[in-house]
Amino acid sequence: MPDARAQGQCPLPALASGLLTPLGVAQSTRGDLLVAETGIHGVPNSGRISIVDVRGHRSTLVEGLPSGTNDVNEPSGPAGIIIRGRTAYVAIGIGDSGLPGPFPGTLVVNPTPSSALFSSVLAIHFSAAVEKGTSGFSLTSAHNAALAAGERVTLSNGAGDKATIAVVANFPDSTPAPLASLPNNRRGANPFDLVTLGDDLFVTDGGQNAIWRVDLPTGAFEVVTTFPQIANPMFPFGPPTTDAVPTGIRVHGGQLLVTLLTGFPFAENTSTIEEVDPETGAHTLVLGQLTTGIDVLAAGHQRTEYLVLQHSSGAVFSGPGQLIHVDADGMRTTIADCFDRPTSMVQDKKTGAVYVTEITGGRLVRLDSTQ
Repeated sequence: MPDARAQGQCPLPALASGLLTPLGVAQSTRGDLLVAETGIHGVPNSGRISIVDVRGHRSTLVEGLPSGTNDVNEPSGPAGIIIRGRTAYVAIGIGDSGLPGPFPGTLVVNPTPSSALFSSVLAIHFSAAVEKGTSGFSLTSAHNAALAAGERVTLSNGAGDKATIAVVANFPDSTPAPLASLPNNRRGANPFDLVTLGDDLFVTDGGQNAIWRVDLPTGAFEVVTTFPQIANPMFPFGPPTTDAVPTGIRVHGGQLLVTLLTGFPFAENTSTIEEVDPETGAHTLVLGQLTTGIDVLAAGHQRTEYLVLQHSSGAVFSGPGQLIHVDADGMRTTIADCFDRPTSMVQDKKTGAVYVTEITGGRLVRLDSTQ
């Protein structure tokens, strides 16, 4: 597990900084980190995938990915990322496909979104030579239109390299959620993280409180399960119940491990980690009494331990983000408690080091292991 001495290393030094609101991270077979950056506030289609090597050198894989300012005034675009062979699968968030409604917590359709590819999953195929190079690719508005029309796009970087990009699934941007005072109210779809299991891709959707299953050979998709509302212990501060908000997702023992962040006011001890049956969608509690859990890893030689990443350790994001180790007996040890809005993590299978992305400062940090 990560070295407990990291508790004395706060603030944690950055392997890379200045990333564009990083939300997801994955590691290639070469050992490089691929970071999904959701974009720049107010700059449409500024999403990007960066390659960061273990020395902290950053280069661009693809820029110009779908991104827009969402209904809570934050950038939204590329989020979770995974790598399967030479293909990276990237979840694209809600973007600016919805606009704030006239009442708090309401949403209406944006008739002119920045992209037709929000709430989707993209596949980016690239060679090892591209990963080793320094010249990335740019997605143009014409490329966006072609992808939205179902075409596969080939990108060139001017250095003789090529990459291909295709839409794996394009979920509905929102679903009807009519209110007496607002009949055209909508509930947005906001894919956040994803994982493959066989020929299926599973995607968490924090807007719909759901998990999507995508058949990779055909692109057909369906909802596997939805999560119920969670009681708000801080009521009347905030609503009586909050959304579950599924975020991180992993495969463990043929099952899905899913973190539930919860919604405003992000009360302490309401976040959980659930085990979900990928066939039936039935889910059971694995770990409770968390605060804004956002990612999880199975750990230990028997994979009966967990590393849990908390976006914040206090209600309304009032505390620092934490990395917590949970042993096989359920004992919890805080490994590091000085993250600033962490969003995702990946563990190097060779060294045991854990890499964590942070929104604040656009940082990627590394915690070494005792192995």
